Amino acid sequence: MENFDKRKFLKFAAAGTTASIFGIPMHVAAQAAKGGVLVIGTTQKPRHLNSAVQSGIATMMPAAQLFASPIRMDANWKPQPYLAERWDLSPDNRSVTLYLRKDAVFHDGKPITAEDVKFSIETIRDNHPFKTMYGPVNAVTVSDPHTAVVRLLEPHPALLLAMSTSLTPIIPKHIFGDGTDVKVHPRNANPIGSGPFKLVEFKPGEFTVLERFDKFFLKDTPKLNRIIIREFKDTSSMMLAFERGEIDIHSELTDVGQISRASKLPNVTLASTSPAIGPIAWLAFNTKSPKLADKRVRQAINFAIDKKYLVETLLGKVHTRATGPIAAGSPFYEPKVEKYDLNLQKAAQLLDEVGLKPGANGIRLTLDLDYIPGSVELMVSQEYTKIALSKVGIEVNVRASPDFPSWARRVASHQFDMTLDSVWNWGDPVIGVHRTWLSSNIKPGIIWSNTQNYSNPKVDELLANAAKEPSMAKRKAMYSQMQKIVVDDCPVAFLIEINFNMAFHNKIQNRPAGIWGLVDGINDSSIKA
Repeated sequence: MENFDKRKFLKFAAAGTTASIFGIPMHVAAQAAKGGVLVIGTTQKPRHLNSAVQSGIATMMPAAQLFASPIRMDANWKPQPYLAERWDLSPDNRSVTLYLRKDAVFHDGKPITAEDVKFSIETIRDNHPFKTMYGPVNAVTVSDPHTAVVRLLEPHPALLLAMSTSLTPIIPKHIFGDGTDVKVHPRNANPIGSGPFKLVEFKPGEFTVLERFDKFFLKDTPKLNRIIIREFKDTSSMMLAFERGEIDIHSELTDVGQISRASKLPNVTLASTSPAIGPIAWLAFNTKSPKLADKRVRQAINFAIDKKYLVETLLGKVHTRATGPIAAGSPFYEPKVEKYDLNLQKAAQLLDEVGLKPGANGIRLTLDLDYIPGSVELMVSQEYTKIALSKVGIEVNVRASPDFPSWARRVASHQFDMTLDSVWNWGDPVIGVHRTWLSSNIKPGIIWSNTQNYSNPKVDELLANAAKEPSMAKRKAMYSQMQKIVVDDCPVAFLIEINFNMAFHNKIQNRPAGIWGLVDGINDSSIKA
């Protein structure tokens, strides 16, 4: 956006405009016009910027620029030094010693020490929605100002992955350790960071502006002067902005028509999203609802939905079918599960078995259906689900939420029958999968925990054992069994593995290509003059 910003700024300034350019204040645009600026479009709307206590792309993408992690993962899933120059794993796999760089400082100039690493990891362990990510951490001890030892109650095969961007942001103890509950700390929206960019301005619902941190510990990085993350109401308005050159990256191409439009633009490259995220969209059931407590009702609903038609016809073959709780790209994926292919006769039979006979009007059951606002895939899915379930006598009352927080509050408090949701694997099942199925993670008020109220002691046992098993073959066997049980219990109907395509203007050099994509420090990217 380098020349475009400058031209537009000068044009607007000459005309006497003083308010904003594309919603970004004039003083911010004026500084951005100096060059080396990357503008990313998104529909994600963060409440704050501290990913130590908040999951989700909305927070994690800007947080990956604001905070550094102990290590990074390269495109081959290999851990690389970042804040930690090196690390040692103990022979019994019950501790990892991190040797920190001595030249790293926070954005306020204070040194980053082992005390900050200890504070950050223990804060994440105690507050992050991904409870199993650091569940085995017993303590973090400090050997000296630049050596921290993460001590485990049991082996944790996903530990190094968990320490990468932006799952483990290193936050300043001198800011967040003041006794205030970190989940509601006022500095979450205006943080002092440890990463390649510092915060200029955060205006929720509109934009986040980040500026190069000149004292970042990696020499000659970051390359960019600024990153502007601009928020949009939906992907259609974001597509128009991309076509006009107002943004450099369209980060959420999921509609077949928009993908076609983007592919025809000159000097534009399309790429798939980061491989580690593993997004799955599903129809989740509140298993504690009296209407849905019997798994046969949930199975009947699953059989009534034609996933092939949804994916191939309604969504234009952009995405693929989801069949279970682990995405197909994972080495732990189990394909041999019940697929719940369309079978209206089977669905009716199951409903009959539980005594849900059609009434005089043909209706057996009435259920509320919620969905995340703003998602094309989920909007299409909710419209189709209402029609599909009517064919087996289930009346669906669609409840549209005005915004994401409204939906999240309703689902997190378990005040729903069914909801369309998108929940992501995050690299290793310990990090992104366990949280959804462990009965110990039924935590009212926390979105993307076990909001289905699902509980199966055998699944709890399998997940607990897989989380500490060092043998890859044994972990695969455990996850295979877990997936078969979950699919049969049907706490959710698995619908779609979402393929997030992104469109990049070709003036972007060295675009992010690691396993986390844009949810990683954008250190090496630059804008071609």
